[in-house]
Amino acid sequence: MNLEKFKEKNRKKNWMIGSGIVLVLLLVVVFIYRSYAVYEERQEYDVIEGRVPSYIADYDVKVNIIVDGVGSTKVPDKGTKKISSIVCDKGASGVWDYRNWMIQVRNLTETKTTCQVNFVSEYQEGILNGTDPVIKDGLIPVIIEDNGVVKKADVNQEWYKYADKRWANAVILNDESKTYQNGEVIPENNIESYFVWIPRFKYKIFNDGKYEGLTKVENRAQEIEVVFESNSVIESKGTGVGSYLTHPAFTAFDTNGMWVGKFETGYKGSTDVGSAQKNENAPESVQIKPNVNSWRNIQVVNAYFTSYDYKRDYNSHMMKNTEWGAVAYLQHSKYGSMSNVRINNNSNFVTGYASVKEPTCGFTQTNEECNKYGTESSITKAYNTSVGYLASTTGNISGVYDMSGGSWEYVMGVMLDKNRNPMSGRNSKYNSGFNGTFGCPTCDSDTSGLTELITGINFPSDTRYYDTYAYAENDETYNRRILGDATGEMGPFATAIYGTNQRQIGSWYADEAWYIDHEYPWFTRSCAFDHAMGAGVFAYKNDYGRAVQWISFRVVLSM
Repeated sequence: MNLEKFKEKNRKKNWMIGSGIVLVLLLVVVFIYRSYAVYEERQEYDVIEGRVPSYIADYDVKVNIIVDGVGSTKVPDKGTKKISSIVCDKGASGVWDYRNWMIQVRNLTETKTTCQVNFVSEYQEGILNGTDPVIKDGLIPVIIEDNGVVKKADVNQEWYKYADKRWANAVILNDESKTYQNGEVIPENNIESYFVWIPRFKYKIFNDGKYEGLTKVENRAQEIEVVFESNSVIESKGTGVGSYLTHPAFTAFDTNGMWVGKFETGYKGSTDVGSAQKNENAPESVQIKPNVNSWRNIQVVNAYFTSYDYKRDYNSHMMKNTEWGAVAYLQHSKYGSMSNVRINNNSNFVTGYASVKEPTCGFTQTNEECNKYGTESSITKAYNTSVGYLASTTGNISGVYDMSGGSWEYVMGVMLDKNRNPMSGRNSKYNSGFNGTFGCPTCDSDTSGLTELITGINFPSDTRYYDTYAYAENDETYNRRILGDATGEMGPFATAIYGTNQRQIGSWYADEAWYIDHEYPWFTRSCAFDHAMGAGVFAYKNDYGRAVQWISFRVVLSM
């Protein structure tokens, strides 16, 4: 045999044997390392090992449970603790699935990823699925007793229970330097504003609301099926009857809820019905309290900026039409009173009042037996009485008041013109103060020749702060509704004779239902104190956006 060929063949053989040995050794090392890694995972103290096949298959995730700063081998029972934070390594992120009470890991790309879930002892209600009240510095959680006495709540104990129709309340103080202990009474003279928490929810669509005109009305009031849904889960996007839709009031700002003014907004320092009428931008004058005259005679532009600048750290703003709808739908779910909310018939526009008798006739502008209004205790009662509770969205003192009667309330819901720009109002005499086109430039003997307002204030560049609706020239095109705004879904619609007046009404409690049109491009809600059975949570009407003595507004905090 040729010696050189033998040497070459031998070298190849030795190389193959050597490579094989190296490969085997490498596999052994990997196996030993992996075995040790698995051993480490299983031996690590206070670690729950799980799999997350819904994200990336075959990846191990370790979840460290920390409860009040101490490691635990057990996840706390649902609703007993609050998740303060979730921190994951290796670029992963964690969110808590409140409905199934478990972690969801996202952006998982490496094995042996660790996530730490920190629980704290703060009361939560399981059915809220993580949409419990958000409390920030300066917003004081409270419990309001049936007689109206306000006490600072202990957030580690049960201070709300939506399952029992007890909604969470909070207050803002006049003197924020003053501190109160849990259970201590907060005097009324140090409360500037009351708010009620509306948790984020999805609801089952019950009516497509595609009504283009008036038909025969019928009673359609029913329970609205609501499921509380945190923003940590994918929002529901139903469009048809029977499907679920995450309410748009919460998706606009992607929040887990909102704090809604418990009462119509009042004017701080006013002493009578006249002094509460101010057409000005004055956030420092906001007070949201019972037993005060509501702030009226204010243009939409001033109501908007007053609300917006009231508490910027809390994302304060003027209530939108969809936000009104969210409160209305929660009210008519099993978590609210699910009844016709009693009208506030106090003729001095005093907040938080309720009619002693359920009105049985419609708007007539006369003080008939079936439509009494006034200030006497035999006619109207305060919020902290058994009669007053009937004017709350919960049927008890924990709910939202003045959503039926009191004053009409402007909301940020406006019609677009033919060029799809928000309208200002009717004409140069009657408008919102926002720049935009006029719907009827020559109406009301307006001889200015102006067809639009250009010397006012531009609409907010952030369109999340107002709802817009398609153009129409009549007030019966209800199909322009936004699902969830408690307008078109409350159909069918018809006319009814209220005394000597003909009114458009919806099928829920015969509440008034006048849709916005080119002459009246702004939504108002609730009705005034003298609208009797036409008033209600589902009532709405159109107006110019002008300052007028029977229209107020409401403040919302989105946090």
